[in-house]
Amino acid sequence: MSETLSLVVITFNEEANIRRCLESVQGIADEVIVLDSGSQDQTRAIAAQMGARVEIHPFDGHIEQKNRVRDMAKSTLVLSLDADEALDEQLRNAISILKKEGAPCDAYTMNRLNFYRGKPIKTCGWYPDRKLRLWKNGVGCWAGRNPHDRYTVPEGTAQGHLSGDILHNTYPDKEALVRQSKKFAAISAEHLQGKSSATLWLKMLFGPLFRFVRTWVFQQGFISGSRGWELCTWQAREVFLKYRGALRLKKQNSSA
Repeated sequence: MSETLSLVVITFNEEANIRRCLESVQGIADEVIVLDSGSQDQTRAIAAQMGARVEIHPFDGHIEQKNRVRDMAKSTLVLSLDADEALDEQLRNAISILKKEGAPCDAYTMNRLNFYRGKPIKTCGWYPDRKLRLWKNGVGCWAGRNPHDRYTVPEGTAQGHLSGDILHNTYPDKEALVRQSKKFAAISAEHLQGKSSATLWLKMLFGPLFRFVRTWVFQQGFISGSRGWELCTWQAREVFLKYRGALRLKKQNSSA
């Protein structure tokens, strides 16, 4: 039995990425839904120009937005991509075959190849970066803790794996890496402030070192040269910033 496919994407000021994302599913997606959270650039215009159904909702969290747009899909299969992601040709073909022949599993994982400063990174723990991004409509939901969402399906759900990669334009330059690391650290700090001060202090003091050793040494970040160094040091710094931020919030709330 053949399948139909909905692509769902959430956006905010993604005019530099959205065209590439939507072009990668042309010919295989029967429906494209973009849920925008108030972009001030040409994101919505570009998406509409490319045939997407564009909806708007104020941003209230990555998980909340992704579940919201998931619920809008009408096809038998739902594919979720971020605006800065695109399918490579091998993954396109795998999904196309799945549509024609029918999906024997209820959910599918795929590898994601992350790019930094224009180069693919397969060290630093960045690959294969397996993600569950395709599922039968009605199966599972987005969960986790913002901003680190993940798609979850009930225990025992039949899962498969598709060949090919999601191409992720993670950070085009170092400024984007620094900006996103600080943003993610601030969001994580909000969730972590409920932990004990002792735990937060221990995590802040030792967590960054553990993260750096793991990514630089054991996950061979050194092979990626200056890009690997920047990624490993900023991943470690993000760990420090989120626990320091949580301690500051905890102090502010206790003295309020």
